[in-house]
Amino acid sequence: MTGDRPGTTARPQLPAARPAPERGGRHARRAARSGGFVARAFGVTAVLSAAGSGLGLLRDLLLARYFGANQGTDAFLVAWTVPETAAPLLIEDAMAFLMVPAFSLALVLREERPHGPDPVRQLVRATLPWLLLALCTLTLAAALGAGPLVGLLAPGLADPALAVTCTRITALTILPFGVVGYLCSMLRAHHTFTAPAGIYVAYNLGILAVLLTGHAVLGVGSAAVGVTLGSLLMAGLLLGPAARRLRTRGRGAPAAGAAGGLVLIPLAILPVAAFTLTRQAQVFVERYLGSGLPPGTISHLNYAAKVSQLAMTAGILIVTVTFPLVARALAAGALRAARDRVEKDLGQAAAVVLLGTAFLMACAPSVVALLFQRGAFGPHDTAATAAVIRVYSFGLPAQALIGVMVRPFFSVRPVVRRADDPEPAGRRRALDWYPVAAMALGLLVTVGVGLAATPHLGALGLAAGNAAGITTTAVLLLRGLLLRGIALRLRLVLGGQVRLLAAAVGAAGAGALTAAQVAAPLAATLLGGTAVAVVFAVLGTAFGAAEVRGPVRAVLRAAGPFLPADEGKSHGR
Repeated sequence: MTGDRPGTTARPQLPAARPAPERGGRHARRAARSGGFVARAFGVTAVLSAAGSGLGLLRDLLLARYFGANQGTDAFLVAWTVPETAAPLLIEDAMAFLMVPAFSLALVLREERPHGPDPVRQLVRATLPWLLLALCTLTLAAALGAGPLVGLLAPGLADPALAVTCTRITALTILPFGVVGYLCSMLRAHHTFTAPAGIYVAYNLGILAVLLTGHAVLGVGSAAVGVTLGSLLMAGLLLGPAARRLRTRGRGAPAAGAAGGLVLIPLAILPVAAFTLTRQAQVFVERYLGSGLPPGTISHLNYAAKVSQLAMTAGILIVTVTFPLVARALAAGALRAARDRVEKDLGQAAAVVLLGTAFLMACAPSVVALLFQRGAFGPHDTAATAAVIRVYSFGLPAQALIGVMVRPFFSVRPVVRRADDPEPAGRRRALDWYPVAAMALGLLVTVGVGLAATPHLGALGLAAGNAAGITTTAVLLLRGLLLRGIALRLRLVLGGQVRLLAAAVGAAGAGALTAAQVAAPLAATLLGGTAVAVVFAVLGTAFGAAEVRGPVRAVLRAAGPFLPADEGKSHGR
């Protein structure tokens, strides 16, 4: 890989700047500065992701309405651990960390050598067959081992037989999830975002279709069947766009014996997969410890996590769009462009997530009552879920920052390298495991806090452990990014985070006071949310947070024609 060439930069882990691919470097820098492209891609991704999240919320509403929070839903949620683990491993996290940089490097090579063999097709031929074989093996192993797996995940479960049945069904998602993740990575590296952004729309439509038609006959098992159907619809959505991209050949015809190409580094998979699994192990800890608590606890944790993750997901949408830009910049040697993009992503993601966190802190009871309190989901469930959401929310900013930082960390050494680059030294390979070590330490904090707090606080203790562990990992990973050689300007980054955090604290307080004035869930949510948004905008602007001040000024400029002349001029300056 480019980053393994010694003596080219002060930081040996970073990709070396190359004289030959200057065109690729200029392209990466232009792409990193292209606000129009990022805005358009973010808009498409945000709309489709919001639609997918909305359908996912409707899915959770139906689960709560039809089945409530009891031993049956606990059994299904244990089975859902399989797709919950497979999705980050195979779709958004590990697969993307591996394949977006790999396809980005292949595209840089295509630009450099337009008359040689197509590196994109070369990469597909080298990786896809092995991936399909591994996915089939994992699917079979998970289905056959459902019994021991359920016993390991939730030994105190009240209905293990139902959980085993559901696990065998949900295990079938592994193969399509892997195909989806691979094709999403290829399309995003080509700056194609529409189809990848629509995968969760297809996924949740499949679940909803089976839930609505089969809940009376299949019970909670209908949700498991729907998960499997949804995974197949996801893969079907991407096959056409991916095939069209592969048919689009780079400029020029293949030339036999062309120098240079891509070399697969299979062992690069291990630290990425280990990081994702270690991160997902937080869910395993919750399921394990929660299975010994009263029935319904796992369900309360699940509903709280689903609502809380909406705020974090909104922030991660930003880096979903910009990740290919960072990967392309690193592959082409445009190091400053990559650093600037990462710093901007950290600020923008934090602003979005902290605004969402302030809203959840202020309005959690009314939000849960508005969304879930009907049918089998009663006031007790509402109170328990809202309390967990507020504790969970302490860890949301750290989750978003980890999502931003780990992408460039793994992009420095993707799963392929240039054929003319040397093998990396042992100490450089060892640094690949830094995120795993950081996540493992965070997981130890999660376990320690959970074991200490759960006997006294129940589900709140589990949520507190989650927040403490993920925050520990975020701090460690920030240090790791510097060790990797991506020279973030820490004073600038941390100063921006502090300003945003101060604005979020003030907004949460104002929102909570406002929401407490009314009893109706809808009115409390609307009034509290409005107060949070207004106070966050005012305080963020007053504190000088660029991520808030810029949008506020844009809104004021857009409102200029509707303001009195003097006021419009004042705001327009």
